[in-house]
Amino acid sequence: MEKINKTAILILEDGTVMHGKAFGCKGIATGEICFNTGMTGYQEVFTDPSYFGQVLIMNNAHIGNYGTMPKDVESAGVKVKAVIGRNLEENFSRFLADESLQHYFESQQIVAIDEIDTRALVAHIRTKGAMNCILSSTELDIDVLKKQLKSVPSMAGLELASVVSTKESYTLGEENNTLRIAVLDFGVKQHILQCLVDRGAFVKVFNAKTSFEELAAFNPSGYFISNGPGDPAPMEYAIHTVKKILAADKPLFGICLGHQLLALANDIPTFKMHHGHRGLNHPVKNIITGQSEITTQNHGFGIDPIAVKNNNSIEITHINLNDDSIEGIRIKNKKAFSVQYHPEATPGPHDSRYLFDDFIAMILNN
Repeated sequence: MEKINKTAILILEDGTVMHGKAFGCKGIATGEICFNTGMTGYQEVFTDPSYFGQVLIMNNAHIGNYGTMPKDVESAGVKVKAVIGRNLEENFSRFLADESLQHYFESQQIVAIDEIDTRALVAHIRTKGAMNCILSSTELDIDVLKKQLKSVPSMAGLELASVVSTKESYTLGEENNTLRIAVLDFGVKQHILQCLVDRGAFVKVFNAKTSFEELAAFNPSGYFISNGPGDPAPMEYAIHTVKKILAADKPLFGICLGHQLLALANDIPTFKMHHGHRGLNHPVKNIITGQSEITTQNHGFGIDPIAVKNNNSIEITHINLNDDSIEGIRIKNKKAFSVQYHPEATPGPHDSRYLFDDFIAMILNN
């Protein structure tokens, strides 16, 4: 499959205009621009439901050089709205791969732009902050594109988790296992589910808006609150469900969006971060053990540190060593904890997978 030999254009909300070459599917895409600093795992990144609604800059210079294959996915299909790269590669060297990135994007209807100075663009976003953008390989009139960009909604206040959630519940693992975990799916990654199954759990994944009563009818040993896209603050339905889980006093573990929802269920507000954390190399300190972890992260919202410190029912368990943002909490006198980062980390560091062991131990000791 040959690369599209056609000009493409990228326009940011602040008026920045960049020209490059079209890649993937021809068309127009809009969304909030963000960046990932990981050097590997691009297919896992592209299929992470937490990126739904976003246009992704891949900061690493070469993306696509080891091709794509079905097992390197975190969900059914690419979830990013579009991709921005410096060298998006058509050719690939991994003999196990099935197809090129170009063919993959075409089959998934993903618009991309190549030959962009991504490091300069990332530096710009780090300075100016997250904003919307428009990417086009069909319409190249700047005024027309700027007008279309004005109609794109802000990520702040946008509820997207119910859009990517499973429509029908499904199960994983051996049904006769006594360890039963109910997963509330706001965009759960496949490797999170695999980490639970690998530890002997029978897992049932439920739609985002499932009532607590339906979750409880599964008779779970514990509850998992998943990652997902969008702003957690408008998710009153989910906050209500998490409050009921806490009242039932069953073990609860939340990751990323699940971490934010656990905070909101305890009257801790969330906030839109300047440009978010996305990559495979973020240092986090476990305050309980004193040890540091290299973590995989993907989030554009955080929980209010002042509100957490003023809440006597919450203990901070992890902090980010780059900016001191809160990366983990636990609820005192409850069997509930959460982290902002991704301990399943596939690909990426495995430093934090002990959290799944902690969750299983909490269930078994309940």
